[in-house]
Amino acid sequence: MDVNRTISDVRRSIELLKKEGKRIAFVPTMGALHQGHIELIRQAHKQGDTVVVSIFVNPEQFGPDEDFDSYPRELENDLQKCRDENVSLVFAPDRGEVYDDDKKLSIEIDSLNKFMCGAIRPGFFEGVLLIVNKLFNIITPDVAVFGQKDIQQFQIISRMIQEFNHNVELVMAPIVRANDGLALSSRNAYLTAEQRTTAPGLYRALQFIKKQILDGVKTPKLLIEHQISELEAKGFEIDYLDMFSLKTLHPENTLQEGQKYILAGAVWLGKTRLIDNFLIEL
Repeated sequence: MDVNRTISDVRRSIELLKKEGKRIAFVPTMGALHQGHIELIRQAHKQGDTVVVSIFVNPEQFGPDEDFDSYPRELENDLQKCRDENVSLVFAPDRGEVYDDDKKLSIEIDSLNKFMCGAIRPGFFEGVLLIVNKLFNIITPDVAVFGQKDIQQFQIISRMIQEFNHNVELVMAPIVRANDGLALSSRNAYLTAEQRTTAPGLYRALQFIKKQILDGVKTPKLLIEHQISELEAKGFEIDYLDMFSLKTLHPENTLQEGQKYILAGAVWLGKTRLIDNFLIEL
């Protein structure tokens, strides 16, 4: 497995792979790889001839009071996991390689970040698009794999690919869960033992709401409000929990047959932010 730390080196490596006729499947990560990332890599193997993984903790998607400095960094461990999964190439740059201190350009988002995580974390998705746009230009993959857990991110990147004319196919990999339903995340490492026992409450609340909707509930507002109260009673602080249009990412109070929705929640448990979602098609 090759490990490249500079843009010039990784471009040379990609050029060689493409000369060999390889279809490149790309998995961008911020490291601290867990089983969810491993499943993304395995999905990438199904999509291409060779898998490229990036490991870069992107400062542009962290707010001033967020956990950039404390975000887990485990590069050697991550590289070994990539070797174990037959990754061909890892791009692991430092900040100075990716960002110019005199940066003068940015990316704006119109309305897709107005709700969900975009409403709670201003500037977050602009930072995500900035790094993904850069990585697509550097790696020039044929296909890129992202996880459903970050569904708003997936939808916004999908729109970027369309509007910026990136020649890359986007694949969504399903959420990987622990045995008790908790969606896997690098930030789960922040949970105390007691919080880890409580954390699957978000999954169970979403699962309950989903069942009621599939059983015929078309105006789930009161149902959702009740689950929010239940979660708060268990010690969760709620950023949001609601139904959203898959297309617009805006809240939907009345559900219609033939439409696609995201049932999504983001909560805090102590110092740990948890997100989860279900895709629902009526």
